[in-house]
Amino acid sequence: MKDRVTRDDWFRMMTGAAVRIREQHLWLSQLDSAAGDGDRGATMWRAVSCLEGVFSPGKSADFKSSFYQAGWNVLGADGGASTSLLGTLFLGMSDAVVADSSSLDCAGLANVFRAGLAAVQRQTKAKPGDQTMMDALTPAVESLQAAAAGGKGIESTLEEAANAASAGAAATKDLTARYGRARFLGEKTRGHQDPGATSVALMFEGFYRGLAELEGEGNHA
Repeated sequence: MKDRVTRDDWFRMMTGAAVRIREQHLWLSQLDSAAGDGDRGATMWRAVSCLEGVFSPGKSADFKSSFYQAGWNVLGADGGASTSLLGTLFLGMSDAVVADSSSLDCAGLANVFRAGLAAVQRQTKAKPGDQTMMDALTPAVESLQAAAAGGKGIESTLEEAANAASAGAAATKDLTARYGRARFLGEKTRGHQDPGATSVALMFEGFYRGLAELEGEGNHA
């Protein structure tokens, strides 16, 4: 059972997230076309490319500076509110990491995401139930905290967070949008899964897959 995430582990997690976004970028744009301008897939592709670059091997092993740089890189990815909030998430994550830290235990990982969520909450009034990314991000972070408090390993913790995010994203089909351009459509947004929540769910699924594949390689070594 893995009990710490290293800088190399995080790169694999981030690569997993990038793979899931790229695999589903056309679907994300299709979801976005229901109430937006249909560019969510392209926007998220640029965002995860920024993140991959920051966490690639050979870069700083310091989590604090890496999260900070990742946040600013995503903020500069020119994607409107979606990249603004994603960048804010990573900037907030950097606030919870001790300088020069090169690994995180399960509780530390949960605290990092909790700090990221808190930063996003300071930027938006949206809450779960408003058909936004918060419908996936909030339950994912809450799941991370609960699993970490229960003494579970990193891999199990990320799997539960991914499941919570996916369930939250799927549930947005039954909600009415209250923020962004979609709010002008009112009840017409019901029946459409939110692209922001879906993007977050895909990223958490990728975090888990990236680490699980690494663990699988280790088990066969």
